[in-house]
Formats: sequence, structure tokens, C-alpha cells
Amino acid sequence: MFDTMTLTKIAAGLFGAWLILLLGKWAGEELYHADAHGEPSYVIEVADAGGEEAEDIDFAEVMAAADAEKGAKVFKKCSSCHKTEAGANATGPYLHGVVGRAIASVDGFGYSGALSGIEGDWTPEELSAFLESPKGYAPGTTMGFAGLRKIEDRADVIAYLDSLDN
Repeated sequence: MFDTMTLTKIAAGLFGAWLILLLGKWAGEELYHADAHGEPSYVIEVADAGGEEAEDIDFAEVMAAADAEKGAKVFKKCSSCHKTEAGANATGPYLHGVVGRAIASVDGFGYSGALSGIEGDWTPEELSAFLESPKGYAPGTTMGFAGLRKIEDRADVIAYLDSLDN
């Protein structure tokens, strides 16, 4: 077993580490919290940033300016799970003819309950909302993609998908 000296060394190591942790936390609080030290010694003036909310972007205008060629490049993020050939399901359903198609309507693909419960069609607006945040649009969806934050990228991908029907 352990002799007294070994047990004392182990206890001293543990308590010493705990003491250093507590002192480090206290020192960090004292050094890095300005509200504990009163008023700042100087203020840096900056130009007014406006403080206005970002204006709403008209999706129809963005969609009208969408570029299918750029969308083909952005679609590469999607191509690991989705195919563009009609009937070629992969991890995700095929996307040929998706624009205007009913939501969760590809035969032979097993959709999650989150998408199966949504009615309607994949209009450009619906696709944009889904592509922005799939988990936000359909909570519980099994699609692991985080989404496309830029509205222009979403519009370009939708234009690309729509061009596949032609």
C-alpha cells in the first residue's frame, strides 16, 4: 500500500493544484473585469455606426439576378449527398425538378418525419428558407447540412436547380 510520506505528497499535489486554480481565477477576475475598477481612464470616440437595422432584402430581386453557373459551383457543397439526375437518390433525394415539386414527394426516398409533415411545394422562397437553415426550417430533419447563409448563394443554387429542368 502507501506509506505516510507518499500519501502526504499526493494530497499536497492535489491541494496545491486546487489552490493555484482558485488563486488564478481570483487574479483573472481582478485583472480582466473593468467594472470592478471604476471609470475607464480614456474614451475612444468613433463615428456613428448608424444603429439602424439591416434593410429587408427583396428575395424576388435577388432571384432575378441569380446566376445558375455560380449556383453550380455552390452546389458542389450539396453534391456529396444529392444527385441531379432524375430518380438517382443518394443520401438525400435527387434534386432534378425540385423547384415547384411537392415537399417530400420523391418516390422511393425515406424522408424524416420533420419533412414528411410539411405540406406545400418547393417554391424558390421555400427552398431559400430551407437552404438557409434546414434544422430551423424543419426541426428534427436528418439533413446534417448547416445551411447557406448568403441569400445570393441560395438564389444561385435555386437558379441552377431550376435550370436542370430545361
